[in-house]
Amino acid sequence: MEKMMIRLSLSLVAVVVFIAACSVVHAQEQSEPSKPKPQGLLLQGDVALWTVAIKPDKTADFERVVQRLRDGLIHSEKAERKQQAAGWRVVKLDKPLPDGNIAYVHIIAPVVPGADYSLMQSLYDEFPAERQSLYDLYRSAFAQNLALSTGTVIVDMSKPQ
Repeated sequence: MEKMMIRLSLSLVAVVVFIAACSVVHAQEQSEPSKPKPQGLLLQGDVALWTVAIKPDKTADFERVVQRLRDGLIHSEKAERKQQAAGWRVVKLDKPLPDGNIAYVHIIAPVVPGADYSLMQSLYDEFPAERQSLYDLYRSAFAQNLALSTGTVIVDMSKPQ
């Protein structure tokens, strides 16, 4: 009987703690209703270098997806997407990674402030009828994100002073 009372007491304490935690989260959400949550892949700075690993036997599939992304961005009715296309390059590195995967580096310069750089969301928006097939190609080719670095240009050697 005593063990049962202890278990019941511990269960009640756990429920009270859970309800209190939920109340705090709800109160925080209510105090910041006008603060939108960022969505997608938003980049900071002037330049972004984003490296992904692609399975070696799936590079053609990945490149097909990236080509479709290019088509969607440059033919988009949204000016922001055309700006993204103008500054976005994808480079395939010559040497495989130690695990055999192939690295691709997205070089984005200039970064379009506030633009969503999520590959799949851009593809879904521009090609809704191809949503599943593009997802399947990308998902089967993708191995992992390796790095994302953003920064500010301090010297542009291509421009006269």
